[in-house]
Order: sequence, then structure tokens, then C-alpha cells
Amino acid sequence: MSEVLPGDRRVSGPRLIALVGPFQSGKTSLLESLLTRGGALARQGSVRDGSSVGDSSPEARAHAASVEANIASVDYLGDRFTFVDLPGSLEFAHEARNVLPLCDAAVVVCEADERKTPALRVILRELEDLALPRVLFVNKIDAATLRIRDALGVLQPASRTPLLLRQIPIWQNGIVTGFIDLALERAFVYREHAPSVVVDVPAGELPSEKEARYTMLEKLADYDDALMEELLSDIEPPRDQIFDGLTRDLRQGKVAPVLIGSAAEGHGVTRLLKALRHEAPCVAETRARLGVSDTGAPLAHALKTIHTAHGGKLTFARVLRGAFADGAAVKSASGEDRVSGLSRLIGLAGAKQPKVEEGDCVAFGRLDHIATGDSFGEAKGGVPAPVVPAVAPPQPAYALAVTVKERKDEARLATAIAKLSEEDPSLAFVHDQEAGEMRLNGQGEMHVRVALERLAARFGVVVETQRPAVGYKETIRQTANVRGRHKKQSGGHGQFGDVVLDVAPLPRGAGFAFKETVHGGAVPRNYFSAIEEGCRDALEHGPLGFPVVDVAVTLTDGSYHTVDSSDMAFRTAARLGVAEALGKAAPVLLEPVLAVEITAPSECLSKITAIVSARRGQILGYDARPDWEGWDVLNALIPGADMEGFIVELRSATAGVGSFTQKFDHWAEMVGKSADAIVAHRAAARAPAH
Repeated sequence: MSEVLPGDRRVSGPRLIALVGPFQSGKTSLLESLLTRGGALARQGSVRDGSSVGDSSPEARAHAASVEANIASVDYLGDRFTFVDLPGSLEFAHEARNVLPLCDAAVVVCEADERKTPALRVILRELEDLALPRVLFVNKIDAATLRIRDALGVLQPASRTPLLLRQIPIWQNGIVTGFIDLALERAFVYREHAPSVVVDVPAGELPSEKEARYTMLEKLADYDDALMEELLSDIEPPRDQIFDGLTRDLRQGKVAPVLIGSAAEGHGVTRLLKALRHEAPCVAETRARLGVSDTGAPLAHALKTIHTAHGGKLTFARVLRGAFADGAAVKSASGEDRVSGLSRLIGLAGAKQPKVEEGDCVAFGRLDHIATGDSFGEAKGGVPAPVVPAVAPPQPAYALAVTVKERKDEARLATAIAKLSEEDPSLAFVHDQEAGEMRLNGQGEMHVRVALERLAARFGVVVETQRPAVGYKETIRQTANVRGRHKKQSGGHGQFGDVVLDVAPLPRGAGFAFKETVHGGAVPRNYFSAIEEGCRDALEHGPLGFPVVDVAVTLTDGSYHTVDSSDMAFRTAARLGVAEALGKAAPVLLEPVLAVEITAPSECLSKITAIVSARRGQILGYDARPDWEGWDVLNALIPGADMEGFIVELRSATAGVGSFTQKFDHWAEMVGKSADAIVAHRAAARAPAH
């Protein structure tokens, strides 16, 4: 059990810390530095030269970016920390949504760069909504050009929680050479690839230190009446009282402390580790935040699924209560399994463990029935209730049609996609029966590209890709009256069906309607259902080559043969009749028009408006995004054919933070050269090969 140690704010027991931040803010470099400072690595690797523990997959190396969560544990001064480095791109954000609720705290890696403030705001908003304690680590301080007060002015608009500056840089000849810890009132000078050394606060920095420290104390006093009294009375508060306030306010989410450093150089990282060690909450407080009881049977929650080439399925899980041993039988709502190996991870490498304790985060081997997001416990107990509600994957934003190069790979493709989708539920593989194609849906171009690279590298399945087919349909604009007749004699019973049909257009969205007005038994009633089926058969492919909608067919007359008539004969007659009528009734192409809701920073609206207009879009209006100052929501109607690559342009115009949702709105008639080209292309595609 975790406990508060006497005379110390620090809590014992394993902790899970998320590393989050905008794209290319330095999270993976910070993970590397934390592991090195903690003693898990003998030498700090580099993201640039591909020697880091994080981003070690071939896809991450190829794109020089995090494309999945990287997990690593380190024991530091007797405390175990598991760090989860989460991707900064929105395309891979769904993985974070499964992990963050189970973390004890987050380190937000950021820069004083106004261009990245929108991305920082998206990240901080999610942490705020989860009530997850967070520390900001202002990275790349060695390359900073802004004074720290100006930097805080850039960062604060991204956070609804007050940012509390804990450290200020020491400048020498325009270069940051160290920092002053405002709580400790100590100065630290950076050394190359080595821990900083403590020095006296430089005389020239004393005025800045006093001012910054008083500002920090004032913010703490907003939540501490005793401290406020001391400040008003010019009484220097005891250091323990200051640290108590820092710890309490961090854990309660009243402030977000701000530390500074350089992840690549290891500067400020030891102080960050010590701050986490003394001030970050542990699993007991995380249980309380999640509403999980402190007592009861052992309980764990699956955060991530990994399929390895040789070790099979690994389920990375947080133990919230109790302990689990290798070989134990466990149960979730999805089924029962037996643990086959427990491993503490450092990147892709694992250290075997016979048992894991409360608060720990390890990979459980071969839990075949447990999926990401499942809670599980001992098999002898009942099925545990979910610790957190299931996180639904976001709506796909990008898709490619895929075909295997060799037919024998179709089964392997399905198996591989199932494993990739289990690892990343925001990937979706769908078979569009109407279009006759398989599609891989994801959150953006990079997201889908990485999935295709994994298909080839890990599963040996190479696919060809193309633009997904647009779901065009067609309808008619006039009424036609036809006779459909099917007569065939080939010895024995023949085939005879004869129908007279009125085929007319219906209002848009009405679908298909069938009725009969036959009198005098010209067509026996028992053939009506077969005739309706024949009508539907004809609507599957109209004269323009697309499914036909919004059509009414009325059976008005016909004839039959007592011996040769049958359901099949009348079905064929109806199909022939409707097919003829559709060609006479002024067929017209219909294209799907989507209602698109776009969310983005306000300063990007002019660019987004231009993108929508260039895609034949109709702007419906703008609204302020509720509770998001400086953000707007734009609603538009855009033809489905013009949505290809929309997310790529949107992200480019919004520094990676724009998002959209879409839903079908209506069908619109399409005429002219564009329609003719689509019909011609469809005809060519359906023409038999010679």
C-alpha cells in the first residue's frame, strides 16, 4: 500500500507519469534524459541519431516523430516511476485518451512559442477536464530568446489553471547557463551531460529572484490564509510550509508549476525528477479521483495492447489495487485468461517480474480476451466494473481504398488489420459492399500511412492504395410507363411474366416505394412480392451506372400463364421493365453533400474559409466555441467528392490543431461536364476487360 511518510510530503509506491506536449516539443528526448538521470540508462541516446529508447519503432524512426506511446520504468532514489511518452500529433491522440485517466500526474513538455500555443491549449484542456495534476517543463531553455516572464505570458493563455513559475533562468552573455529554484532559494549551473552544480545566487540575479519568488508566494497565498497573513506581515514563511503549499496545490489542481530546462542536454531534469518524487500524487489519490474503492480484490486496467513478433500479445496495464503474480488467472467482462509473463518495460525491452504490486505498470503476457480499456481482476472474483468509461474512437478523418497485390494475402490482411485495430482502435477497416472496396480509415494521412507501413513490415502484407470511391447515386426527373415482358421456351415448362409499370420520381430522401393497382386478376397477388424484388434489382445499377434512389413504381397491369408463370419470371420481367423506364425518365446523377463542423483557432478562419470555398463548399455560419476563448466553430456544406485530403489542408492551416466532424446531409443533382466525366469513368470501370 502507498502511504505518506512521516515528516515528508513524499508518497511511496510506484507512480505513472505521462509525458505530453505539442508535436516536436522534446517529449522523447525528455524521456531519454529522465531514464539516464534515474540510472536506467548508462548513456543518454538521441532522437536525432536514432539511438533513443523512445520512438524506437521503424515507423517512428522513419518519420522522426512519435507514432505510438513509449513506455519505460526507472527506479530513482528508491521510488519507481513509469513514464509514458505520448505522441504530440492529434492523429495519434486517441491512445492518450486510454492512458491519461490512469496516470498520477503529467509533465507537459512545451516551448515559449506562440505558434504552438493552440496545440498546448488542446492538451492542457484534456488534462484539466480529467483533473490530472500537471507540471509544465519549458524545454529548450538553452535556446530561449524570450525572458521567462514573457514566456509565461505566451503560455498562460493556453491554461485555465494559473501557471506557477518555480524556476527562473540565469543569463550570461545572452545565454541561459543555469537556473534559480525559487522554493529552495538555490542557484544551479548547468554542466554538459552531467547534473547541475549548486552555487550561490549570483548578486546580479538577486533582484529578479526576490521579485519572482514573491510572485510565486502570492499565488500560493491565494489558497492558503496563513501564508497570506505572513506575507501581509512581512514574515518569511518556513520552507516546509512553502513546499506543503506547492504539493497540496499541485495535487488539487489549483496551480500548474512551471520548471525549465533542456531535455536534449539533460539540464533541469534532476530537479524535475525530485519535484515528481516529492510532490506528485500516487495511486491512492488516483483511485480517489476515479472513484475506485481502496479496499477489495486486486484490480488492474488495460492501457495499451501490443502485438509482438515473438512474444505474442502484451497488455500494458496499471495495477490500481492489490497485486498480481505470474501465472494468475484473471477475468474481465470480455473473458478469462491466465497471465503468461509479467515484464517491466524500457522501450521495447522487458525485465521479467514474478509479481507486481499496487500502483505498478507492467506488460501482462497473453491476455487474449482483455482489450485496451478493460478492467480486470482475479478470476475467482466477480467481473470488475470498468474503472473509466469506454473511450469511443473519434470519427475517421482520412481514408484510403486498399487492395492486396495477391489474392492469397486477403486472409492475412484481415488478420493483420484486426491486430492493428486492437492496438489502435482509432484505425478502422471497413468493407464497402456498395462500392466493392475495402477501406482503411484513420485520423489523418500520417496515421493511415504508418498503419500501411506496419502492415508491410510486421505482417508482410503489401497493399495497393487508391482514392476511395465516392458514393454517387442517381434518380429520375420524369415519369415513364413501360411494359416489361419475359418469355422463354426451352422444352418443358417455359418462363412467362408480363407487367405494366408506371415509374415516377419521388421527393429527395423518400427512397423507394412500390404499390399495385391491378384489377381483375391480370396478375395474381402471389406474384406481387416477386415483382417488387425485380424492381429493386433494377435499381441497384441505373442507366448511369449507380444505385437509383427516390423512385416509385406502380404495377398497373400485366398478364400471366397458368403453367409457365413463376416468381422468377415475374421478377425478371419487372427488372427489365424498370431498367427500360429509368433510361426514358431523364436520369440524373446525385452526389452526396456532407454537413461539416470545423473547430479551429479564430485566427485561422480566413484560411479555412478559403479551403472550404475551393472545395465547392457552402458556408452556413460561424459560432464561438463554447468555453474556448479564441476558438471558433464553422459549419459548412461540402460535396463528399471534395472531402478527400480535407484533413491534411485543415491541419496545415491550423498548425496541426484543426479538427472536423461530418455527417450526410442531402443528395444534390450534378450535371454538366463533371457529371459526364464521372459517368464515363464509371462505364469504363464496369466494362469487361479484353
